[in-house]
Amino acid sequence: MTILPDRELTARLRRVRLLLLDVDGVLTDGTLYYGPEGEWLKAFNVRDGLGLRLVLQAGIQVGIVTGRKGPALAARCRDLGIGLVRSGIRDKVAELPHIAASTGVAPEEMAFVADDLPDLALMGAVGLAVAVADADAQVRQAAHWVTAAGGGRGAVREVCQRLLAARGEWDAVVEQFRGLP
Repeated sequence: MTILPDRELTARLRRVRLLLLDVDGVLTDGTLYYGPEGEWLKAFNVRDGLGLRLVLQAGIQVGIVTGRKGPALAARCRDLGIGLVRSGIRDKVAELPHIAASTGVAPEEMAFVADDLPDLALMGAVGLAVAVADADAQVRQAAHWVTAAGGGRGAVREVCQRLLAARGEWDAVVEQFRGLP
């Protein structure tokens, strides 16, 4: 793929009805912390979370497709109201027909935010492939758009803002937070 010119990127962003996200390296910075019992602990960015809530409020569905499972991810998704969670998935692109069937969204109306090699096949199967700034070089090359921010450091918020801006909704969101009608 190739990085899209701004006009084409905006057009594709307008068509997005489902935002799919990898977790480690996208919603987190990719670091895994191990607790005393061997459990994984993850740190999530609060601004990414607000961005996801705003996208959900705007009627864009959000889903997770990740290779790992764990209670930290389940808790974060519950907190954000993300019901579409496919975890423990080795072959992410094989999930696409199931996701399309369960959401009613065609792959060309989906965006996927990715960071590493297991994401490449799914990136090639959706309408908008996004790589976080610190993604693997192959993933950045496969993307239509590379965020300025890194995974777990505001990349998802950047995607959410750009989605809402492309739909002409970002300014109204900002005004709501200013307390204006």
